[in-house]
Amino acid sequence: MRKLLLGLMIGALAVLPAQAQSVRAGIDAWQKGDTAAAVAIWRPLAEKGDADAAFNLGQAYRLGRGVKLDLSQAQIWLDRAARKGHVDAQTTLGLLLFQNGNQTAAMRWLNGAAEAGEPRALLMVGTALYNGDGVARDPVKAYAYVSRAAAQGLAPAKATLADMDSVMPLEQRQEGVALAQSMVNRTLASESKAPSSSKPPAAKPIPPKVAQAKPPAPPKATPASPPKASAAATGRWRVQLGAFGQRKSAETLYAKLSGKLGGKPAYYVPAGAVVRLQAGPFESRAAASAACARLAPQPCFPVETK
Repeated sequence: MRKLLLGLMIGALAVLPAQAQSVRAGIDAWQKGDTAAAVAIWRPLAEKGDADAAFNLGQAYRLGRGVKLDLSQAQIWLDRAARKGHVDAQTTLGLLLFQNGNQTAAMRWLNGAAEAGEPRALLMVGTALYNGDGVARDPVKAYAYVSRAAAQGLAPAKATLADMDSVMPLEQRQEGVALAQSMVNRTLASESKAPSSSKPPAAKPIPPKVAQAKPPAPPKATPASPPKASAAATGRWRVQLGAFGQRKSAETLYAKLSGKLGGKPAYYVPAGAVVRLQAGPFESRAAASAACARLAPQPCFPVETK
C-alpha cells in the first residue's frame, strides 16, 4: 500500500492564504505595509479576548511581520483564538503543532476544524486516516474527508484525491462519497434546527462524483446583492477575500473593494464561527486569478463552487 505524503503536504498548506481575522483598522494598516502598527492595534484587543485579533497576532508572529518571528508566541495567540472556536485558528494551530512534531495535539485541533468543514483540516485528517498515522486506518472516511476538501477547490486536496483514486477500489470510493454526503446532510439538518438569523445559508461542499455515484447538488450561498448588468457572467469560480468573526466586517471590506470587482456581487458564506467573504461568479480560474491580481495587496484566492 502506498502512503500519502502527509509530511510534504504541510509546507504547501501552511502557505495557503489563511483567512486573516481582523479589526478593520489593523488590516488597513497591514495592507499598507505598516505591519507594526497593525500588531499594535491587534494586541490590546487580543489581550481582552477578541478571537479575531488573537488570530491575527498569532499570524504576525508566525510570519515574522510587525514583530520578530516567534513560533512559541504564535502558538500562544493561535491557541487563545482556537479555544474560542475560531476555525481558521484551529487549523493554523494544528498545522503549526504538526510541523513541531506534536501530532497528538495537532490532530485534536484539526479534527475540530474538519468537523466544521475547513478544507485544509479535512485534508490533513483525511490523509492521516488513510495512512493510519496516529489514528486507526479508515480509507472510506479518509476518502470522504479528502473529497470534501477537494470539492472546495483546495489544490493539494485535488492532487491527493487523484492519488487515492489510483489506488483505492471503486467500492471504497463510492462508500466514501456516500459518507461525505451524509456528513453534509447532517450539517444541513443541524443548521435547519438552529434559530433563524439574518445570515444566508452556507454553501456546503459536496464530494465529487465517482463512477455512477450521483450526489445531489449542494445549496448555493445567496448573493448579497444582484450583479450589475455589466458584470453579468456565469461560471463556477469565485474569489475569496477573507473570513470574519462578524458579518459586518465582511460587508465593510466588500464595500471597500466592490469598485475593483466590476460589479460582482458578494457572497457571505458561514463556516463554523466565521463568515467567509466571496465574490463572483467568474467563468474560469484564470478570470478569478486575474481579479485577485487587480485587488493586490488584498489577500485573495480563487475558489471553485459546485
